[in-house]
Amino acid sequence: MTKAPKVQGYKGSAGGWGSLKGISRIERSQKAGPSVLDTLRQLNKPGGTMCTSCAWVKSEKPKPFEFCENGAKATLWDLTTDRCSPEFFARHTVSELAMWSDYELEMEGRLTHPMRYEPEVDRYVPTSWEEAFKAIGAKLRTLDPKGVTFYASGKAALEPSYLYAIFARMYGHNNLPDSSNMCHETTSVALKKVVGSPVGTCQMEDFEHCDAIFYMGQNPGTNSPRILHPLQKAVKRGCKIVVFNPLKEKALTEFRSPQNPLQMTFGKATKMSQLYLQVRPGGDIAALMGTMKRVLERDEEAKARGSRRVLDTAFLEQHTNGLESLLEKLAATNWDELEEASGVTRAEMEAAGDIYADATKVIGIYGMGLTQHVHGNQAIGMLVNLLLLGGNMGRQGAGCSPIRGHSNVQGQRTVGITEKVALAPVAKYREVLDLETPQEDGHTTVEFLEALLAGTNTGFIGLGGNLARAIPDHDRVYPAWRNMELTVHVATKLNKTHCMPGKEAWLLPCLVRAEEDIQATGNQWVSMEDSFSHVSASKGKRKPASEHLMSETAIICEIAKATLDPNPKWQWDAWRGDYARIRDLIARTYPDQFYEMNTRMHEPSGFYRGNPAHERIWKTESGKAEFTTPSVLNACGIRGNPGGMHLVTLRSNDQFNTTIYGFSDRLRGLEGNRMIVLVSPEEMARLGLHEYQQVSLVTEVDDNIERRVSGLSVRAYDLPKGAVVGYFPELNPLVPLWYHDELAKVPASKGIPVRIEP
Repeated sequence: MTKAPKVQGYKGSAGGWGSLKGISRIERSQKAGPSVLDTLRQLNKPGGTMCTSCAWVKSEKPKPFEFCENGAKATLWDLTTDRCSPEFFARHTVSELAMWSDYELEMEGRLTHPMRYEPEVDRYVPTSWEEAFKAIGAKLRTLDPKGVTFYASGKAALEPSYLYAIFARMYGHNNLPDSSNMCHETTSVALKKVVGSPVGTCQMEDFEHCDAIFYMGQNPGTNSPRILHPLQKAVKRGCKIVVFNPLKEKALTEFRSPQNPLQMTFGKATKMSQLYLQVRPGGDIAALMGTMKRVLERDEEAKARGSRRVLDTAFLEQHTNGLESLLEKLAATNWDELEEASGVTRAEMEAAGDIYADATKVIGIYGMGLTQHVHGNQAIGMLVNLLLLGGNMGRQGAGCSPIRGHSNVQGQRTVGITEKVALAPVAKYREVLDLETPQEDGHTTVEFLEALLAGTNTGFIGLGGNLARAIPDHDRVYPAWRNMELTVHVATKLNKTHCMPGKEAWLLPCLVRAEEDIQATGNQWVSMEDSFSHVSASKGKRKPASEHLMSETAIICEIAKATLDPNPKWQWDAWRGDYARIRDLIARTYPDQFYEMNTRMHEPSGFYRGNPAHERIWKTESGKAEFTTPSVLNACGIRGNPGGMHLVTLRSNDQFNTTIYGFSDRLRGLEGNRMIVLVSPEEMARLGLHEYQQVSLVTEVDDNIERRVSGLSVRAYDLPKGAVVGYFPELNPLVPLWYHDELAKVPASKGIPVRIEP
């Protein structure tokens, strides 16, 4: 048998000097200049610019620096001095650029001019804004609206997002997928079903009062470093963090705060987690069931002693429904089944149950490790089940807190970017805008891709993002992408999706959030919604990268004007000239949540738009919070690879979604190559693999389609049995289009059945 290799990891802690070095390296590569420091100093502060990275909350009492490593990198990336000009496109065909990597394309810098694709020479050529809008509008008028998709990446502010949603419906469709469809739509569906709210129930102050946090399937060091500060404070006052995650992520084991000079220089790193359960892919359902079995045992023991009950019986009786069915399922499931499905031991699950039982206020946090599974909705339901047992929902120091990625992805859904008619403010559209909403549901991202393969989706407008890279099943979808009659991309930098133009294709460069947005009434404010449902103001103050750039809001207004017949209530010129008028529209459309929006958004931490579940008002069918009974023990589902290996795709420390800043995954001790596959030393020995061996990953499903990624280098890593790990989006070709959450249709990228071939 081959000797198991030694795992090499990162010796430092999350945060600390490593974080500052990472920021410095990106600053040097982007040459943003000294003035970028002014932008960073004002980031996430009143009167400043909201970060374009994650959707973490703006503090009411900001610290001197209210940004993290990822936020700084995103800002530096936006404010690069490199320019992707018409001269660059004159030197390269689109076919040539399609062979470049994501990193190489974005390293060319900011787009400077509107560009039109010229098929005869296979190049993007410069055009005027007037020509672009006129041609796009004319083409849209010839297409069947139901065959056109308006995609939003999750970064655009509330003002352009609201206009984008009404433009689509004025045009004649509800095809409004956004990046939620790729990540947290499972949250929107699952939480809506069980607590009546599609978003998290916690507020920032809850983190000051909780005494236990169950942290599942999310890596804050890479994806949301600003959350580490309240987590560190919670730990220091005695809160215990229990982690469920296949990888032992550095940020959840130890953290050194860059905001604390003493800890940075002399102090010890803070130990973050009390207990770390390395579940196998999809193993969260079974691990939570084991935790609950122990909680129920502890409750029976307390009941027998006459001491404080673990279960909140008054809450359960008054506020919940469906508990009996869950209890029967837990009693009927033995520990051997739970150990096999979860990949962790009974003792570990019982230890998690003990921490829960000893706590009085518990928060549940999760990310895409729960949402991106075939049965992701059931995994979320199980976490909510655990919280409900102790009444840890809708009270101080307790609740459910999903961590969102893009800075305004939650807000876009709030103001109408949804494919579901039932979630659109149909009556208000009619009253405020004289708009009759199409009555047919639009399509999700997966359904858009299915229509693309069927040849029925003929047009695409992308409001930011790099969707073609983020989607599953690349090898099937890519050939169909270029068959569309029209593709339009509103973008800041060149990416791979732009290199798959339709028969008519336009590249429209826009401002970044940190840049001035000068319209008829001056420099404009915009607004964003964070993960806690707070809406905050943001204003850019940097000079634009090019005099030819337009704002996302202005671009939407001009395309809409060129496409739609006039209506006296559709005042595109007025809306473009004064964004306060758009906010007045939002307030009239959503009066209960957005009243006095123009004033309230300037409050220090923004305004809270409310959440009924936070007040223990359950907007469910029963009028109560719903317990759910799982039909499976592992979220990978029956379509998976029972007893075999499952691939988890993830992002590196030098990455934001599909944007690759560099090739350092510092917090995992991995450098220089993204074409890698991580396997435990024990699995490597079992399979006869050796370190740095070249292998292929092949999807292990029976649908008569071979999905393979070759040229991968094997690396040893601390992982549970059956887990294989590699990078998104390089391994997206292995995800079948049909392999998604059963309710939300989110691609199941955290549990792909695979085999390794030398």
